Amino acid sequence: MYDGAADETVVIGVGSPLMGDDGIGVAALESLREGWTFEPHVEMLDGGTWGMNLLPFIEVAKRVILLDAIDVGADPGSVVVLERDELPRFFSTKISPHQIDLREVLALAELRGKLPDDTVAIGLQPGRVEMSVELSPVVTQALPELLQRVVERIESWGHESREVVHDA
Repeated sequence: MYDGAADETVVIGVGSPLMGDDGIGVAALESLREGWTFEPHVEMLDGGTWGMNLLPFIEVAKRVILLDAIDVGADPGSVVVLERDELPRFFSTKISPHQIDLREVLALAELRGKLPDDTVAIGLQPGRVEMSVELSPVVTQALPELLQRVVERIESWGHESREVVHDA
């Protein structure tokens, strides 16, 4: 679990794998973990629906990539990149503390002066967000392009990547 050590780069997959394409962030993270290694080390965190529990990880990192379903009204399966200044960050009225989402986490990190300058969300436009443990075919087909964009960003931050070859 969290030990307070700062990782240079943290990749966080977020979303609910029980809600169809909303689970793309977690699915992409798992594919990244299985398919690549990075030097120096890149921390990969399954943030699922952790909400405020993500705050310490974000605040100690130098660079953060958030993997998520990002609805911008584009064609389903389109890669979407939101740089730090484009990320939605705000506080809103909640009826329960269990309603905290990533926007509030980012807003609090920014308010505390600890949102890394190099923060980006990279994801896919969802096609279907409904009770399902499977991604839609169009989102599944776009997953390799998403992963390539994430690897390119990590490399642009000075990490070397190596694709892992799995025996068939």
